[in-house]
Amino acid sequence: MKLSGKEPNKLRLQVFLSHNGVCSRRRAMDIIQEGRVELNGQVCREPSTSVDASRDQVFVDGKRIQGKEYDYVVLNKPAGYTTTKSDRHAEKTILDLLPGKFRHLSPAGRLDRDTEGLLLLTNDGDAAYRLTHPKFNVDKTYFARITGRLEEDRKKRLEQGVVIEGKKTSACRIKDVKVLKDKTELAITIHEGRKRQIRLMFASAGHKVIYLKRLAQGPLVLGALKIGQWRLLSQIEIEQLKKR
Repeated sequence: MKLSGKEPNKLRLQVFLSHNGVCSRRRAMDIIQEGRVELNGQVCREPSTSVDASRDQVFVDGKRIQGKEYDYVVLNKPAGYTTTKSDRHAEKTILDLLPGKFRHLSPAGRLDRDTEGLLLLTNDGDAAYRLTHPKFNVDKTYFARITGRLEEDRKKRLEQGVVIEGKKTSACRIKDVKVLKDKTELAITIHEGRKRQIRLMFASAGHKVIYLKRLAQGPLVLGALKIGQWRLLSQIEIEQLKKR
């Protein structure tokens, strides 16, 4: 979604400089406090000052800093599509599901080929980084259908962490467990993003994941978006992303 005067892109001054390629956030604080930044014709030394990119004028050492336009798209990824911008070996990629005007966007993180659900695509690298980097501990919630009955002792062991590929997983949450004859349905929330993590976790407990769908990632929720469809983020969702 391109942010305009009708949808103000409000950021802290320090973040505004970082978002628009001036320098890192840490360096931006120094530049501001050194009195090298002007906001609407006045020197501003407070890094947390709010900036509206559609209205305010920001200068660093006399040079105007133009606010970038960002797009944010949430896709309900179907199974069978590869999360990539370009892969000559992939039969179908997520970009095949988007209009041409969004082909410049990159996925924030990955969903494996067989997994469905919420996937953010954006050209806002800072927002994508804060949504996906492990150090931010962003929760990701999935609906899973697995083979067999998930007994309470195995559920607790999975929640406490299990060893996959030589490394123990962080604690997770499993709820809404529903046993259906020879299958179990449940919701699982993790904050790591290791490759095929959920499938490997359940495999370690003797269960095969037969269906997996991401329902939420940080402040973003899939909701009623139909499989294979996409939507633009609302301004509230964009602001929530930037607050992280």
